[in-house]
Amino acid sequence: MDAVYVPFRTGRGDVARALEGLWAAGVEGFNVTVPHKEVVLPMVEADAAAQCIGAVNTVRRHAAGWQGTNTDWQGFQDVLHGMEIDVSGAEVFLFGAGGTARAVLYALAQEKVAKVSVCNRGQDRLHTFIGYASETWPELAVEAVAWNQQDVGEACERAVLMVNTTSIGLKDKAERFPFQLPGNGVALDAVYAQDGNTAFVCAAEQSGHKAVDGLPMLLAQGVASFYYWHQIEPARVPALRWLEARLGRESTDLPGWGNAV
Repeated sequence: MDAVYVPFRTGRGDVARALEGLWAAGVEGFNVTVPHKEVVLPMVEADAAAQCIGAVNTVRRHAAGWQGTNTDWQGFQDVLHGMEIDVSGAEVFLFGAGGTARAVLYALAQEKVAKVSVCNRGQDRLHTFIGYASETWPELAVEAVAWNQQDVGEACERAVLMVNTTSIGLKDKAERFPFQLPGNGVALDAVYAQDGNTAFVCAAEQSGHKAVDGLPMLLAQGVASFYYWHQIEPARVPALRWLEARLGRESTDLPGWGNAV
């Protein structure tokens, strides 16, 4: 393809001007990263998913102006299917209550989970998230879990899937996840590390869980973004294997994607 994908560093107060400049320069589409995903939302024609989640991460040019969507939830759902985890009618345990957690919750609602237990260090953000979830999906049971080992352990025991959307271990590679994670569920981290050993993945594997870091999710949301721009769906597995080789890490087992190169 005759195309290029390049980064543009944009200050918090310059987002509107950046969108004007990208339009004037003839850019066909772009991704939006933290901390601008919520800021961009009212500046584009956002689809229903992006409006529900409250954030846009993928934008494309349209005759009437910029159109936006959110592919983070699609990336999470894609990895969920790749891991062949059936969460329908089950309980999921979610760490974090920010924008990524909202995208994960959106995907879980599409998968018809019965209950989501949510744990977050900041109580104000947790209560806001619980209120948002209860109002948006009244049929879905959403319960707050206290930030302590006993309550976390009990929630882990009940969950078929544990998901981390916090930034624990993202900046400080030596930072340990603050809880032990008992139970028999699968662990999925939205954070990724070069070697795949995030704080959450390490804690989960120490308790015997199958665990996957955020690299496949990052790739899968990129596949969804690429399709949004070009109506072409790249092959996931060859791209993932290429990324893993560049990072010098072992192959991730995602049987639902088909693991043949």
